[in-house]
Amino acid sequence: MDAALSLFGLAQPCQISFALDGAQNRPYVKVVPPNAKGEEKQLPLYGHRDSVSGKVTVSVKEGKALQTLGVRIEFVGTIELLYDRDQNQEFVSLIRELDEPGVITGTKQYAFAFSDVEKAFDTYSGLNVQLRYFLRVTIQRPHTSPDFKKEFDISVQHTQPEPEINNSIRMEVGIEDVLHIEFDYDRSKYHTTDVVRGWIYFVLVRNQSSQTTAWDLRLPQGKLAFSPSNAGLRTVICYSDSFGKAKIKIKRMEIELKRKESAGPAGTNVHNETDTIGKFEVMDGAPVRSEKIPIRLFLSAYDSLTPTYRSVNNIFSVRYFLNLVLVDDADRRYFKQTEITLWRADPESIA
Repeated sequence: MDAALSLFGLAQPCQISFALDGAQNRPYVKVVPPNAKGEEKQLPLYGHRDSVSGKVTVSVKEGKALQTLGVRIEFVGTIELLYDRDQNQEFVSLIRELDEPGVITGTKQYAFAFSDVEKAFDTYSGLNVQLRYFLRVTIQRPHTSPDFKKEFDISVQHTQPEPEINNSIRMEVGIEDVLHIEFDYDRSKYHTTDVVRGWIYFVLVRNQSSQTTAWDLRLPQGKLAFSPSNAGLRTVICYSDSFGKAKIKIKRMEIELKRKESAGPAGTNVHNETDTIGKFEVMDGAPVRSEKIPIRLFLSAYDSLTPTYRSVNNIFSVRYFLNLVLVDDADRRYFKQTEITLWRADPESIA
């Protein structure tokens, strides 16, 4: 490629590399791109006030000389809206001058340090937004020659203390007078490698057969949805001007873990995206009255989990939900969604 570019005078005459201090002793974080687009990265992990220091090496090709107007390095924190680059926001920008104007030949090395630099937010890679911290070296070129730039990303994570208040979740769903399900989750807040535990309890199941459970009831024909009743029970109803005989056969039940990302500065259109992080089947076949099904969801299985984020720099939020899904024999899905809060624990506190 360089040989081809050199024919047009476009080949870069130098290479820029980074070596971070203490990199061999620092943990690395796997960054998984959303929807498996792009390649995974392993980034060095830094804390809230960790200094970022190291060396930058500039290597000019043998027999070449590189005229510069100076060399500098920046530490940048930015929120990038992938659907509108014009609204990107830099919330950290620190600059260190590494070299004065002159000529570089051979290999030259520069030490740099950004001491006690504040990194207020976690790094995040989402569907519509990403929050990055990176080092950027710029070799400034004279006249109309383009500058040479190289970026190097790092990962930042903050840990939080265990919430003092962590109530359980108890909810009910059903088809009035036909099916009544209670489900419990042991808590409403979980750390990102936690285990969600709970139970699903079939309080009422009517018109049961040996093969499958069916409910025949007079309901409006049309779209099915959950609607609250006066007793607090979530009731499956239909919307239509005419009434018909609805027949429902539940064949399985699933639990889904979903992430909702909302991105957009205040005063602009907010882009909402929801993706399914994981799901598993908790029941296959017809339910039986008084049946009690345990739930165990191991959050550590999902590398892309982050804490819940609320209005990060007034740009984006990330929330998590558990979906209880009933699937009938026509593959129609009836669900009840409840929000959970995720937080990142200090690994030593949960070891």
